[in-house]
Amino acid sequence: MAFHALDTTTVLDYVKSRPALNGFFPDGATLIAREVGDGNLNFVFFIENADDPTNSLVVKQALPYLRVIGESWPLTQERVRYETQALRKHNEVAPGLAPEVYDYDDEMSALIMEHLREHEIMRYPMVARKRFPKFADHISTFLANSLFFTSDLYLTGEEKKQYMELFTNEQLRKLQEDFVYTNPYMDSEENNWNPLVDDAVQAVRANAELKMAIAEAKRAYTTHAEALIHADLHTGSIMLNEEDTRVIDPEFAFFGPMGYDVGAVLQNLILNYLSHYGHTPDKEERESYQAHVIEMVRDTWNGFAAKFDALWKENNRGEAVPTKYWDFPGGDEAFAAYRRRYILRLLRDTAHHGGVKFLRRMMGIVSVWDISSIEDPKKRAVAERAAIHIGSRWILEKDSFNAIDDLIAVVQEETADIEI
Repeated sequence: MAFHALDTTTVLDYVKSRPALNGFFPDGATLIAREVGDGNLNFVFFIENADDPTNSLVVKQALPYLRVIGESWPLTQERVRYETQALRKHNEVAPGLAPEVYDYDDEMSALIMEHLREHEIMRYPMVARKRFPKFADHISTFLANSLFFTSDLYLTGEEKKQYMELFTNEQLRKLQEDFVYTNPYMDSEENNWNPLVDDAVQAVRANAELKMAIAEAKRAYTTHAEALIHADLHTGSIMLNEEDTRVIDPEFAFFGPMGYDVGAVLQNLILNYLSHYGHTPDKEERESYQAHVIEMVRDTWNGFAAKFDALWKENNRGEAVPTKYWDFPGGDEAFAAYRRRYILRLLRDTAHHGGVKFLRRMMGIVSVWDISSIEDPKKRAVAERAAIHIGSRWILEKDSFNAIDDLIAVVQEETADIEI
């Protein structure tokens, strides 16, 4: 079947034609399609049985261009293949924390998968101050498992190189290199920011130390092939409810620095923290929820660090530092010390990449809904200015951080005097 863009009519016939879905819907079922894609890249359809809405699935189709801009910005459709491969790997190493894949069609650039109908995109309920008590445990498990089991701490050199060949993902990596690490800090036509923080934007662009540090982060992003990273892991790429959490949309996946994924999660939580200066006028209510978000940040990092360390200690089968390497008097203690050193470096990398992502969201092509949905530009500027200051400090001060509370302290210091 030659590629053609699906719509709410043609997608129904398409689903019925897929052998992998035989029996998924009862014979003769009336199917209903809704196009719900609100992202920057793709079409997303919900397909439901009219007589049983719980009998449903999702079709995601990649267009040959960047949807947020249009046909003037061509984009490879291979991204849906990378997403499918990543979802399958995530289901293998972190079972129950990603949607199940039902079918993949290379010619139509289409992925068919589980419909998470009992879940919601995390970003929106967090703006409404909803709490998800199991999130930190779930996401720290996902991060630890997905990063450890695809690294050379677990994989042999041959295994890792084979995986790396499957996840080259050149075009989407190039998008991130440009839109996260380069274009926001120079003149580029797609950049956009609130005029009320123009002075802060120009200060970033003129800060030599900061720009050198951002360049170092970009070098790490392009050269540090540590593990299979999601590479777009924000609260818009997480669906959840009070009992369950799923990571979606890994179409940017490639082998890159582990700290990028961890930094993305923590940075998005802090952006939500900041958004409540615009969304939650009641001080007591705002401070209560912000304290909750800070605990999510702390619990996510601490859970990740502990789980990553435990996985490494119990599964040191890779070729990076094999078990025999530590076979000497005092070797167990040396291995434990090395793991602590490695995880401290991951914390600092988390601050480095997370700090850059703070900045790109405030002065690049795409903000985040938590912030952009603040209608009053003055209130929005409060959150944006704080994000720029926090991001800059995470980058510049990263080598002084020894615990997650050091990153949190920067957030608290930069927001201590905010009055709204």
